[in-house]
Amino acid sequence: MAESTTPAPGSPDQFTPLHSEREIHALTRPSLSYWQDAWVRLKSNTRALISLYLVLGLLAFTVIGPMIWTVDPSAQDVDQVSRPPGADRAARVVEPYKPWDGSVAVVDGERLQLADTPTNQAVRLIWPAAPGAESYWIYRNILPVDENSAKGLPLIELFGNGTTHFEDRLDLAPRIYYYTLVALDGTGVPVHRETLAVDVKRVVTVEEAVGRGLADSAEDLLVSDVVHLALHPLGTDYLGRDMLARLMHGARVSLFIGIFAPLLYVLVGVIYGSAAGFVGGQTDQAMMRFADFVVALPFLLFMILFKIAFGIGPGESGVMPMLVAMVVLLWPSTSRLVRGQILQIREEGYISASRLLGARAGYLILRHMIPNTMGVILVTVTFAIPSAIFTEAFLSFIGMGVAPPTPSWGSMCNDGIKTMLTTPHELIFPALLISITVLAFNLLGDGMRDALDARMRSTE
Repeated sequence: MAESTTPAPGSPDQFTPLHSEREIHALTRPSLSYWQDAWVRLKSNTRALISLYLVLGLLAFTVIGPMIWTVDPSAQDVDQVSRPPGADRAARVVEPYKPWDGSVAVVDGERLQLADTPTNQAVRLIWPAAPGAESYWIYRNILPVDENSAKGLPLIELFGNGTTHFEDRLDLAPRIYYYTLVALDGTGVPVHRETLAVDVKRVVTVEEAVGRGLADSAEDLLVSDVVHLALHPLGTDYLGRDMLARLMHGARVSLFIGIFAPLLYVLVGVIYGSAAGFVGGQTDQAMMRFADFVVALPFLLFMILFKIAFGIGPGESGVMPMLVAMVVLLWPSTSRLVRGQILQIREEGYISASRLLGARAGYLILRHMIPNTMGVILVTVTFAIPSAIFTEAFLSFIGMGVAPPTPSWGSMCNDGIKTMLTTPHELIFPALLISITVLAFNLLGDGMRDALDARMRSTE
């Protein structure tokens, strides 16, 4: 009888192995260092990334800008004083000035009017004799004039009812002036008043054009030709200096103080806070009480004292006293932050392991503790820079920082606020750069704080 090959019931041979193909997906994530992961997180923060580009642009504006725009920031263009951006630079070539005797054919004998085309050479006015007038006052204003507003600068008082003409040659510039004629009787009571708006045009003579470099020679120009004055993309200030060149050179001063001073006093704070946190005990308490004492010292008072100590008088630049005052007085906040980090890190296991292996205090601080506080230190620096820039701008604005003619954004704001109603560009541009710089560093610091926080690192 043949042997049966059928497996016995319940034996393992009765079970057929179940073969199922299973795809194993390995979730792989590239290995990133702490700084690489921080850079990835920073790039994902749109505001911080835009702020970083703004900061790089400001540095390029400061370093590369003067190499491209080579205009001397202290050079004065007397033909273009307080000119806004985009102002007309054209000048018509005319004959040299000739004295005027007041003779002209009156077109409308009932009102104050122009006797000739008004130019920066002269503005010639004529008017009819007012009944009962014994004298006339002529005023000039750069703002519109009404019955309740000031008439402006008094130019001259003319006596005699027959004197009905006047020629103005006092510091004329291409702009609109408002001339006011006031007729007075014998007792000084006004009997007539009217105002005329005059749009003054720029003209030059052939000799002036050649002397100012607007033409190579006199043979190249004819009367009624048009020449163009020097280009100032952002206009000029009240002394005719190029605003773009002054902003570029002023950025060097503002950013030098805004970056160099925080680096110095943050370094002092890091060293002081690291030593206090590592030593601990009564020494730590004594060092922190001294830091509290420094915080209580008034910055402005010490700024004045340092200016006296350095022998810097009125009108002289106070950059060095400002730098010293910042380094001496502004380090405690950084030392507190670093001390707190050191107190936390020194209790970590790897610090204890390093101690057991014989690591010295200096090695522990420099090799383990400070590198692990670099995130806090960098964020502190980025927040300290806008504060230092604003401090420099404030001190220069009140006349205790950078002194003219050296430009800085703060001193330029101080100059521009005097004429902000008539020429606002002199204040707007430096104030705008200060605002952009402070905002960019603040947003960058906020983004770096998020990027360098180990608790917010991606775990995907």
